[in-house]
This record gives sequence, C-alpha cells and structure tokens, in this order.
Amino acid sequence: MFRLVLVTFLCSLLLAQQSSQTQQPAKQVSTQAQPPQQPPPDAVTFGTTVEYVVAPTLVFDRDGQKVSGIRKDQFRLFDNGKEQDIQVDESFVPISIVIAIQANSHVEGLLPQVKKIGNLVGPLILGDQGEAAIIAYDSRVRTLQTFTHDPDLITSQVKKIYPGSQSNRLIDAVVDGTRMLASRPKDRRRILLAIGETRDLGSESRAREALIGLQLNNIIFYSVDMSRFLTTLTAPPDPGRPDNLPPAMHSMPGLTPATPTTVAQAYGENAGRAEFIPLMVEIFKDAKAIFVDNPVELFTKGTGGSEFGFHSQRTLEEAMLKVSEELHSEYTISYSPNNRTEGGFHHILVDVTGHPEVKRTQTRPGYWIAARPK
Repeated sequence: MFRLVLVTFLCSLLLAQQSSQTQQPAKQVSTQAQPPQQPPPDAVTFGTTVEYVVAPTLVFDRDGQKVSGIRKDQFRLFDNGKEQDIQVDESFVPISIVIAIQANSHVEGLLPQVKKIGNLVGPLILGDQGEAAIIAYDSRVRTLQTFTHDPDLITSQVKKIYPGSQSNRLIDAVVDGTRMLASRPKDRRRILLAIGETRDLGSESRAREALIGLQLNNIIFYSVDMSRFLTTLTAPPDPGRPDNLPPAMHSMPGLTPATPTTVAQAYGENAGRAEFIPLMVEIFKDAKAIFVDNPVELFTKGTGGSEFGFHSQRTLEEAMLKVSEELHSEYTISYSPNNRTEGGFHHILVDVTGHPEVKRTQTRPGYWIAARPK
C-alpha cells in the first residue's frame, strides 16, 4: 500500500512539472507580442539650427577692381529671399587663421619655397591683433603650432616642416582646422588657408561633412594651390606595388561626372554665381558627394573664399599678397536669421544700392540648416 501511494505521488509531481514547462514558452510569446512602449510625451528631441551667420563680402566695379567706402545703409542682405537685419563692421576685424600645409613626399620639391612664407604671415595677414595656427598633413594631421600672436613662432614652425608619406589627407586637415577655429571667439574672422594640391588621397572624412562644418562655424576657406604638373615632375620616384590582378579585373574609365571642377570648366563660374547653387544643394543631399574630386574648389566656392596658384617663389609670394588684399578688402556682414526654422539650403544674396560704381558682389552662396522639430 505504501509503494502504491509513493508511485502515485511521483507521477503527480512529474505531470505538474511538465505542465509548467509547456506554459512558460506561451508566456514568453505573449510578452514578445506586446507592442513596444512609446516614449513619454515630454521626451526631448534634439535638432541643429543656426543662430548667427557671418557673410564676408567683396564688392567689385565694372573693371573688376574692389570698391571701398560703402556705407552700412547701402548694403542689403537676403536669406532665402527674406531681407535680414544686418550688422556691417566698417573697421578691420581681428583674424584667427589656421594654415594647413601639405607635407607629403609628392610635394617635397616645393616645400623649400613654402617654408619661406612664415615671414609673410605676420605683416600681410595677421596685423597687430591677429593670431595663427599651423598644421601639416600627409597620412597624419599634425598640429605644429597652436594659436599664437608671435610671428616668430609661426616662422620657426613653418621652417620645420618635412615631407612625409604619400598620402594627402586634405579633407581631414580641413576638419581638424575647423575644430580649432570653432573654439575662437565669434567676433573674430575665422580663416582656413590651405597650401597644397587640390586632390585628396586617404582622408577618412567626407567633403560634404567638412563643408557643413566650415559653413556652420562661419569659416572662409582660401587655397594657394601647388601646381600638380610641377609636383609630379619634382616628386621622388614612386616604388609602387606589384599588380597581381589579371587585366579583366581592371575597371574601365566611364563618363565624366558633373563635379564642381567640370562645371567650372564649362561655365567659368565663381563663388557667387547661381549655377553653383544647384550642385552644392545636391552635394548636401548626398546625391553627388562621391563625385567631388576637387574638394578645394568646393570649399572655396561654398564659403565665399578664393583660390590662387603658384609654381615658383615669386608666384607664391604674389598669391599670399592676393589673399591678404582680399582679407583686408572684405566687408564683414553678420546677422541672426529671421527664418532659421526653415530647413534645407539657405541662399544668401548681398546687394548694394545707391552706389553707381558697384557692378557685382561676392560672398558665401549660403549654408545648410537642419529643420527645427515642431
């Protein structure tokens, strides 16, 4: 009798255990089937906007000469067609400039000429209240000199530049220079001057993000281009790597893409012309970002800067002089947009009234702004 009771108890225990195991997955399935919890209604959503825009402007007459002596009340600025309440600084605004110098093996023949520009930075660009920082780039981006008012420090650091690897991380150098300039006070003019070739080899950053950083931080990009033909002639021989791929695996050249370079070659446009606007909008939309083979032209046109070239010591000094002339001839126009809630590309147009000598103006074409969440 005792054995019968014991067997009955064990059988009941096993049946109860199996029943609980079969019910547990069902509970898990019902838990997974529940809809995800919605965020609380007071959750914070972050967006980016623009509170302060600087639009340095050059004014030209019919002969292409710069016009000075324009009064503040003669300027009108339109942001997406809406007139803005602007401030015009008639006095010279102190400059904060980052000079980015290409220092890879491909430009080794031109570096001795570049090393002599240190003596020109102080008197031509900085003036009494300006400051400069020096970075060099090849496969690395090196900060040689942080911001300083001492022209002797700038001269000594430029002379220490030496050629490095074959990479040319121009876009990464622009991103680093933008980060350095973003820390400077907003009442200073922020300038990034690149001295090197117009191509990029090996950057991890993209030209689109670099351009957005320049525009959001009100930085004007200038370039003094090294002649690619001359650097190729003077560059040391490339040891190269063995090509182990069969001929069938090599890609064939395709059609020429519509890049800023090809557009400029076809139409001869400058930064202020409307033909550049649609292309830059497409780049912001990420539709043509992969076709930017000349980031220097994109940065100069996208920020209202200028591009100069050199092939000798004399032409290098002339290019630095032209940069100085533009920086000292610009009218610094600033404003707080009254339409900052409008997302997308904001087109800037500067007009001068009541001055018969004025033929055209040159400023940054616009900026990109994220839509403010409602």
